[in-house]
Amino acid sequence: MAFPTMGVPDSGDTAWMLASSALVLCMTLPGLAFFYGGMVRAKNVLNIMMMSAMSAGIVTVLWSIYGFSMAFGNDILGTSNGGLLGDPGEYFGLKNLLAGVNGAAAVAADPATQTAAAPAVDIPIFGTIPAMVFVAFQLMFAIITVALVSGAVADRMKFGAWTAFTVLWSTIVYFPVAHWVFAFNGVTAEKGGWIANNLKAIDFAGGTAVHINSGVAGLVLVLFLGKRKGWPKSPMRPHNLPFTMLGAGLLWFGWYGFNAGSATSANGVAGSTFITTTVATAAAMLGWLLTERIRDGHATSLGAASGIVAGLVAITPSCSSVDIWGALIIGVLAGIICALAVGLKYKLGYDDALDVVGVHMVGGILGTVLIGFLATKKAPAAVDGLFYGGGWDQLWRQVLGAGSVLVYSAIVTAIIAAVIKFTIGLRADEADEAQGLDESQHAESAYDFTPIGGGSALAQAGVIGAGKEA
Repeated sequence: MAFPTMGVPDSGDTAWMLASSALVLCMTLPGLAFFYGGMVRAKNVLNIMMMSAMSAGIVTVLWSIYGFSMAFGNDILGTSNGGLLGDPGEYFGLKNLLAGVNGAAAVAADPATQTAAAPAVDIPIFGTIPAMVFVAFQLMFAIITVALVSGAVADRMKFGAWTAFTVLWSTIVYFPVAHWVFAFNGVTAEKGGWIANNLKAIDFAGGTAVHINSGVAGLVLVLFLGKRKGWPKSPMRPHNLPFTMLGAGLLWFGWYGFNAGSATSANGVAGSTFITTTVATAAAMLGWLLTERIRDGHATSLGAASGIVAGLVAITPSCSSVDIWGALIIGVLAGIICALAVGLKYKLGYDDALDVVGVHMVGGILGTVLIGFLATKKAPAAVDGLFYGGGWDQLWRQVLGAGSVLVYSAIVTAIIAAVIKFTIGLRADEADEAQGLDESQHAESAYDFTPIGGGSALAQAGVIGAGKEA
């Protein structure tokens, strides 16, 4: 069968997927940008937001040239035992996917001449939607996956190094892993990825390709970068928690495009995943706040925002395979376990600035593996896990899928980090860190603290000074 197939797209599905694509982009800009931006110190807020913006710019260009083809093109081995990488030349430059190249627009009826309207003309489609809409939807996943990594390295990574990392990591890590997980046989190509088609692990919207992948990459990068100066003894409190709460709300809003949009159709699967996503997220927020209340004596707004994201992460792979009870269990466990996991950095000594490891890596593993226990045939995925009489079959598939992505991402990220470190350098120098990355890397400041009469904005405001951390 030749790809792309030609046909008439479903207008309802197309409208839903265009909206879902916009929702997922909203997760990165402005959602993640504000979520991370509020959690850093005032002198680094523009830098962390620029990391998300840079991810959007670079990944979009790479995706349109060769990234989509690497992720969704026909597997380069072309056999049932392959599934490692899509052919970069299959859709290079998105060739053969533009509707205007492969089909003409339908001709409208002409009342003056009584000419009947021409029927819709076939265009390239994947499933029931135009091929280019599918390209756009999957692009947004690629953008946010890279952007998520930035939270781990906040306050100390050179912007040039982040730019190089975005190019290399997208190409060598994300695009191949997306092929493994999201490229199903017979949708965009004859032969797709090994996790989706051979292993048959369930990952509806990216617990492995997005969250485990970005979480372990963040862990590897912080090990290469080292700790921020003064961490963990010096307080490095969030400078604007309302920003973080706003970002969490935008992430929750956009996540409906992420999860329900992954149905790629306006149908019952989208409806089911919408509800399981909502239930798990609410339960995770409550679980995180309860953990804080018992452990620390108070529930915090930062805990609420973090709990929301932990629940969203954990339900992402499992939203199509569990019922409401499964979603509640996954949500509560994600809130409690991720709240405890973020504290591991103090015990183990790795400086994960914005808890990417504790939320995304741990939450992604949790949500992916729990499918093997909590999946039910009553849900759209129609698979029973261990607790529903399905035995161990789905569980080992989930564990192997999660473990494979974790190991691959860790090894290749380490190679990329080493190359950048020993060429252009990963970390900003000590003076630039002390000054703040907004001024040292971008020659800007998020807030105008300069009094009448001039002078150094942050220094005169008492935010920084000679040998003093902000």
